[in-house]
Amino acid sequence: MDSLDIDTLNIEGKNTVNNKVSMLKKYGEVLTDKEFITDPAIARDDEIKQCILTLLTPEKSALLVGKPGIGKTAIVEGLAYRIKKDLVPNALKGWEIIKINITSIMGTTESDTGSENKIDLLVNELSEREKTILFIDETHVLITRSKEGGLDIANMLKAGLDRGAIKMIGATTTEEYETYILRDRAFLRRFQKIDVIEVDQPTCVKILMGTYPKIEKQLGIKIGYQPFEIQKIMAFIVQMTDEYKRVYEVASRYPDICLTILSNAFTYALYDNVDAVKIKHFYQAIANARNVYPDVLVKEKAKFKEEFQEYFRNENINIKELE
Repeated sequence: MDSLDIDTLNIEGKNTVNNKVSMLKKYGEVLTDKEFITDPAIARDDEIKQCILTLLTPEKSALLVGKPGIGKTAIVEGLAYRIKKDLVPNALKGWEIIKINITSIMGTTESDTGSENKIDLLVNELSEREKTILFIDETHVLITRSKEGGLDIANMLKAGLDRGAIKMIGATTTEEYETYILRDRAFLRRFQKIDVIEVDQPTCVKILMGTYPKIEKQLGIKIGYQPFEIQKIMAFIVQMTDEYKRVYEVASRYPDICLTILSNAFTYALYDNVDAVKIKHFYQAIANARNVYPDVLVKEKAKFKEEFQEYFRNENINIKELE
């Protein structure tokens, strides 16, 4: 029986040959199986290229490091999107990327042979598979759980990473990287650090313009304006959330802080039971933005009303009723 048959899993998440519980099936999300409406990693070609080059390097895995909210997970989804579309080198075609929440595989599980460690099962399963990349967000948890006196998860993965049997993409914040991962040199040398920086304003507008069709498809409602008008609204959202207007060390960064406002505009439209997101919904989302300083928000609300006054007038919107 070939390796494909051996790895075949039934719907209960057990291997049909040895009847063992599959950690990947039970706790993993196959990103390369997702239906992508648009490219989830707009303007991140350089970081994706670095990921690919690292994964093609023997005994090396990739570690994405950057501030919260700048799109580290989106980069991994972008790689999955490119694998699915055959937009990668031949050596990566046909690979799977499986996202695992590391906290969900703490502890033990019951099997036909008794109680077994979930991490052991995961490592063994990965070593028997081919063309599989494990994605672990918040990679620093691998280290911190060990320091807290629990399982030494990092060491359990080291052997597989050394052999190249396990290919992995990790993601963590700059702070967690410096606090935890840098101290574990043995674990660190198995990774190639890839710095992910915050995008600039024009790129953030580009990301919003590329992302809103996905939200439209997911929610079944459209933004009720022409593309040039939508871009004008997106540009306003980006400039009102620049670095010096965000609540210090609380707010997210580009593009996450802008995507939150955009998503909230759709939410207000859904609440109104309408089939189009209009200027009043964008205003409501902006007026209720929580990651911008209150005094800044007052100014931005006034600026939005002035810049888009023609839209409010044409749509007979009483702004005072929205306050």
